[in-house]
Amino acid sequence: MSILNILSRTKLYWGLIAIFLIGVLGSPISSKGNNIFLSYGNLLDVLRQVSITGLIATGMTAVIITGGIDLSVGSLMAICTVVCAMLLTVPGVTPAVVLGVPTVAVIALCLGILVTRFIFLNIEKSRAGSQATHDIRLDSVRGLVTPGIVGVVLCSLVLWFLLPQAGSKFGVLGVLLVAPCVGLLFGALNGFIIVAGRLQPFIVTLAMMVTALGIARLTAGQNNAVLPVYTGSNATADFEILRSLVFGVIPMPGLFFLGAILIYGAVLRFTPFGRYVYAIGGNEEAARLSGIAAGRVKIATYAVSGLLAGVAAVLYVAQYRQGKPDAGAGLELDAIAAVVIGGTSLMGGRGSLIGTFCGVLIFGLLSNILQLHNINSNLQLVLKGMIIIGTVLVQERNAFDLLFYLRLPGGKAAHKETTAAKRPSKETPSLNLGGNKK
Repeated sequence: MSILNILSRTKLYWGLIAIFLIGVLGSPISSKGNNIFLSYGNLLDVLRQVSITGLIATGMTAVIITGGIDLSVGSLMAICTVVCAMLLTVPGVTPAVVLGVPTVAVIALCLGILVTRFIFLNIEKSRAGSQATHDIRLDSVRGLVTPGIVGVVLCSLVLWFLLPQAGSKFGVLGVLLVAPCVGLLFGALNGFIIVAGRLQPFIVTLAMMVTALGIARLTAGQNNAVLPVYTGSNATADFEILRSLVFGVIPMPGLFFLGAILIYGAVLRFTPFGRYVYAIGGNEEAARLSGIAAGRVKIATYAVSGLLAGVAAVLYVAQYRQGKPDAGAGLELDAIAAVVIGGTSLMGGRGSLIGTFCGVLIFGLLSNILQLHNINSNLQLVLKGMIIIGTVLVQERNAFDLLFYLRLPGGKAAHKETTAAKRPSKETPSLNLGGNKK
């Protein structure tokens, strides 16, 4: 393998290293002569700040790999922050309780049924061995009765845990259960409409973005633009744990982000579901003809995207001590930018969560460097936009084409090479689709 090929495959890591070195070499120096960028507190702040965007980007990665897009994650996070803050601070039956508790009950019921059926189906497949497994059918006891009983039991346990809290104020475990489930419900609804209605993900998620924003405002109430959360005062003191440092080393939001990257990355890398995600992004029709339940897989990716938006919402409330209907404004664009910088193709079929992790860190380190140098916030947006465009040009290997069109050095030779590679061979017969016969 040539050096150029190695550099091409590792360009993302070189970009991360380059940004880090720029931060180190150009960092301001404190009054004690210490490098501010390299200070432990500054690096912890970077990880803490990127964790919320990173959770959103983690779910967005699988959606984009399937060839879709999710513009609603910012609004879904916003509605989940409102639900979380209201559950923590307002006792009694509130709009958040009415929205959240039934949602958790329904999801628990469906989860119990689906997991039980999945277990029974895999047992039957293992018994069938190398024989065809597509025609396996479960009897009524294992296919309907037992999964239904498991679902009802799980639903009852969830209600037993949540209903007593509805009379007072919810604790940490309660909001960590309710808020992600609300996000999962809206995410699954996105996927269902896209699959069942055969609509473009851009349109569906754009409509959901507006709808979720309206629901968030209705849930918060017209007089509540912000729902403050003060641990130990109007909310449980245990909620402070989501702001703490784990073992005094890593911030809790960073632990959630790293855990999501590792778990979802392993799922995409080592499970059939992950292979299905990449197959659908590469060619959905071919994946469907090969027996993949493309619709179910796409619904699952949007559901997980909504679930991680709900987790990010709880961490947002813990970090900023508030929930508000516009909490996630513009966050979906930051997440998409981080995913694209990480090498995931917007055309689908290509990408990885390790790339998204690097993209999130690049975005976070860049923002931190600009803030340390007191760069105007508007100029920061301009610089970020230019970096996103440049990164996409490099990732899609169109940078040399741009150099050629601008008549810049280095573009002519590379353009000839790419054109020659795309030109069909002379030995390849051309198809005559209704043209004049020679």
